[in-house]
Amino acid sequence: MPEPTAPATTTTVTDTAEPVVEPRPAAAEKPRGLWGDAWHDLRRRPMFLIASAIILVLVVMAAFPQLFTSVDPTQGNLDRAREVPSAAGWFGFDTQGRDIYARTIYGARASIVVGVLSTVATVLIGSVFGLIAGYLGGWVDSLLSRFSEIFLGLPFVLGAIVILTTLNPSTGIPDPVRITGLVILSLAVLSWPIAMRIMRSAAISVRHQDYVRAARALGAGPFRIVFRHMLPNCLAPVLVYATIALGGFIGAEATLSFLGLGLRAPVVSWGVMISDSRLYISVAPHMLLFPGGFLVVTVLAFVMLGDAVRDALDPKQK
Repeated sequence: MPEPTAPATTTTVTDTAEPVVEPRPAAAEKPRGLWGDAWHDLRRRPMFLIASAIILVLVVMAAFPQLFTSVDPTQGNLDRAREVPSAAGWFGFDTQGRDIYARTIYGARASIVVGVLSTVATVLIGSVFGLIAGYLGGWVDSLLSRFSEIFLGLPFVLGAIVILTTLNPSTGIPDPVRITGLVILSLAVLSWPIAMRIMRSAAISVRHQDYVRAARALGAGPFRIVFRHMLPNCLAPVLVYATIALGGFIGAEATLSFLGLGLRAPVVSWGVMISDSRLYISVAPHMLLFPGGFLVVTVLAFVMLGDAVRDALDPKQK
């Protein structure tokens, strides 16, 4: 008899689908304000990065010149007078045998200090007057505007000559702190009306905004309205001007020093070095080349930085 066969078993394969995981909704990106959006844009601009790197090196050079040279910039050796660049002196030597490389490094401090403090003073004076004129308007605005036009009507070089020759006579032993302070004062006094006009225009456009009216309706005083609500929204154009003006002030200091009106020895600055080299350009051009080159690069770096900041803060560029 045939053996009984086991019944065929069928295996049913069930297709179990994997559970579908719905992706989580991406967290909404926090909206950026004007300054956050500007910083996000600036980090993508090569011009801003290059200018910032140059300025950073210059600031470190001005703050810590010992990191770049150990030579005394006032120490002279007449045996090396007007020597060309060599291993003994990378930038050569001046008429008194002083190392031009060391003097160029130390000269960054005076030039940058004058530029920074002149910019700060100019922006502070101009911003205060501009905010007051823009917020109050009326006769106060007219009075402050006419007062600023008096300084705008003065030629820059002529005004600086009057201030510096009156307050800083060439007789006697020069005081470095006094000379530097007078140069900063002359630059600020002759330049603040420009910052005042920029801040005034921004304040006029802001004072009619809804948040200013709301603050006034809630009983906020003029001081709080101006410095709490208006000032943060008026800083952008003034900041752009300050960034570009800083390089201009460094160049203006060099111009005044070249004319014998600004910084003088024993102060070491690029302007003083350029002034000392003007009679020896044909026989020792290296005396002018290196401080002049550093001055040009510094002014150009601040101008580039100002252009990048202006483009980042200008809504029309978006």
